Amino acid sequence: MESFWSSYFTLFEERSDLLLQSFWEHLQLSLISLLIAVAIAIPIGIVLTRYTRYSEYVIGIAAVLQTIPSLALLGFLVLFVGIGTTPAIIALTAYALLPVLRNTYTGIKEVDPALVEAARGMGMNSRKRLLKVELPLAMPTVMAGIRTSMVLIVGTATLAALVGGGGLGQIIMLGIQRTSNEYILFGALPATLLALFFDFVLRFTERRSEKKGTGSYKPMLAVVLIALLIVTIPPTVNAVRGVGQADIVIGGKMGPEPPILANMYKELIEQETDLEVEVIAPLGTTSVNFNALEVGDIAIYPEFTGTVLADLLNIENFSYDERESFEQARDEMYEQLGHTLLEPMGFQNTYAIAMPRALAEELEVETISDLEPYANELEAGFTFEFADREDGYAGFEDVYGFSFSNVTTIDVSTRYQAISNGSIQLSDVFSTDPQIVEYDMVVLEDDATLFPPYQAAPLVSNHAISEYPELEAILNQLAGIGSEDEISELNYRVDINDEDPAAVARDFLNEKGLLTN
Repeated sequence: MESFWSSYFTLFEERSDLLLQSFWEHLQLSLISLLIAVAIAIPIGIVLTRYTRYSEYVIGIAAVLQTIPSLALLGFLVLFVGIGTTPAIIALTAYALLPVLRNTYTGIKEVDPALVEAARGMGMNSRKRLLKVELPLAMPTVMAGIRTSMVLIVGTATLAALVGGGGLGQIIMLGIQRTSNEYILFGALPATLLALFFDFVLRFTERRSEKKGTGSYKPMLAVVLIALLIVTIPPTVNAVRGVGQADIVIGGKMGPEPPILANMYKELIEQETDLEVEVIAPLGTTSVNFNALEVGDIAIYPEFTGTVLADLLNIENFSYDERESFEQARDEMYEQLGHTLLEPMGFQNTYAIAMPRALAEELEVETISDLEPYANELEAGFTFEFADREDGYAGFEDVYGFSFSNVTTIDVSTRYQAISNGSIQLSDVFSTDPQIVEYDMVVLEDDATLFPPYQAAPLVSNHAISEYPELEAILNQLAGIGSEDEISELNYRVDINDEDPAAVARDFLNEKGLLTN
């Protein structure tokens, strides 16, 4: 535990800039979403107190919005509003509506009817009764709903990182990728403290609104004005500075490798053109990146031939020959969807089977077939997905003619720890995993071709390739460049040594003689 906290505080010292930027982004997302939710829900709640027969249906709709899985909603929104903060704010606003709407309606309806009748007897019209009697008295209940929504927003906003929305979620996702509890806490603890801080401020405001038992909405207005000030200053400054005016935006999936490749593309494009290039990576899953490409929010992202064929084009039968599968992916992608898959690099990030180097040398194992004499002795640990795939362990015996006697299914996040502590002696990996370098493992040759080719190549949108046709020649300079061992080393530098993906990409291009400055 002592070493954990030592690592945590070291991380805090070294990456405080990342924390501050992510914290500010998280604060902005949360406040903007809450303000929009309040601006929508309170007026609707007030209207429903006047038309009560519709209240059950409208509140029911808000409840249904809150039940939609957040990941599904974010992925869906990318198709319509693109990536960035917009889909995140829409989703967070949708989740925040119910508590504010329900509490506004309930708070006003529970105001003592005698007080309302007295106000009517004093000659107040409906608007004056609302502003001077009902709303002030209902404000503590309304504030309770806002508090609930705020805490919900701060927690859910961590998922904004999956669509390029920034926030503390990008630190948490980084920790999950690296199986680093320090990074996870580095992002989760500030999010928790932010939620507690907002709850305290809104609780204080709620109590102020109960002053003298008469109720007031002035404290809430003060909080709203402060929140508006916080969320409007940075966009104004950015607009003055001209921030966000890139000619080409390059995306990239989660993990260390896509940001490295994306930055390689950026370096080459900016070297040979006057275009300004921005990299948004890691951006999320395959679907998020491809949807962003479809709607034009990104122009390029690194994709894999096997993913193009199996996931994007839903082609089940494709060649295991590297060149043939690439050409099929390239041709079908252009024919069906109009986008251009450029020439692949020299490595693949596909499934592989690996074991500790010392053990492989002791047993003189170099290929998967070499494992057959030891099939009853070795402890194998395969991830759940790999164990169930036909191009994984489910089809292993058909291809190699033998199986392992001792097989355990494990979670993907624990396989390397299990290798390290000796619980298992071989496992499935991705061929460019940085942990292969970290744990000094050997990737065994797939000599019977169980695993399909997954070659990395730039996927360029039809709009970008039409507007900037020079991109093809520029990015095709990477064709055939990089081996699995080299890319694993680059991933190790980013994922384990915490180096900047842009700097790592630049070093690699310089080493290959592709940069001239």
